[in-house]
Amino acid sequence: MTAPKNVLAVIPPHVGGRAAGAALASVFPPQARVTVVETADEDPAALGGAHVVVTALGPVTAAHLAAAPGLELVQCASHGHDYVDVTAARAQGVPVCTIGSSGAEKQNVAEQTFALMLALAKQLIPAHTALVDADWALPRLQRSLTELSGKTLGIIGLGHIGTEVARRAVAFDMTVVYASPRRASAATEERLGGARHVALDELLRTADYVSLHAPLTDATRHLLDAGRLALLKPTAFVINTSRGALIDQDALADALESGALAGAGIDVFDPEPPTPALRLLKAPNVVLSPHVAGVTRETLVRIALAAVQNVTDHLSGKPLRDVVT
Repeated sequence: MTAPKNVLAVIPPHVGGRAAGAALASVFPPQARVTVVETADEDPAALGGAHVVVTALGPVTAAHLAAAPGLELVQCASHGHDYVDVTAARAQGVPVCTIGSSGAEKQNVAEQTFALMLALAKQLIPAHTALVDADWALPRLQRSLTELSGKTLGIIGLGHIGTEVARRAVAFDMTVVYASPRRASAATEERLGGARHVALDELLRTADYVSLHAPLTDATRHLLDAGRLALLKPTAFVINTSRGALIDQDALADALESGALAGAGIDVFDPEPPTPALRLLKAPNVVLSPHVAGVTRETLVRIALAAVQNVTDHLSGKPLRDVVT
């Protein structure tokens, strides 16, 4: 009988901590001996003896990798992998995997994207606040209320999640343009209401709503910097449910404060949780949520099962899915 392998589950407090880790540990097969920690530094002995690290947004650095000489796999319980030092893992011969092809998060991220878009279009936050303060704000707000119908949605990254967002945009009678490293098939574009593949700068100049669905890499960090934000129409809105560092947050705050941009819906921050000094927290016409786009009850189950399945496949000698290259 094969001896159990040691699995270290790194679940930071801001994504559920030990309680979430215990739930994750409960679905692992018997051939996995699971230790739950909130940071990879918490239990040096467990890290040193780990064969597999499963991490849910918990940083796995080059130092952590070097401290685990028997490590065989780093499994990210997410679509992203920016919190793992992939270069160091590659040098150590350790594959890093995500759950990208599972589509575990795509439903809720797409729904949260539209929740933010609708909240901005319908001015739900100021309307609610005004009514609580006994202010019938209709005469003031009606000048800024808009419809999604007839607007252009620019999607940056037409992967599993971006495609789900585009599919919903068609139902709202929106025009879809997208910027992505690879063009979708003609059949997919047709299914998405005649979606057009365009250069990023063209997307920014033409879109009424810009929604980010790209991974965070060295190439995409601050993808929307001050220069690119300046390409947007002053009536445009930016939605980010992907990674906070895709946008230069200070540049976005500048655009909002100056009126160069109509508003923003932000679910992700850099760092997380954001510091009280983050200007976006006080910027005008923003709708903010605490990285909830992938954490419904249903989504968490799908994420856990997808991550555990990949680890189980590894322990059984089967090919891994979603290896980061």
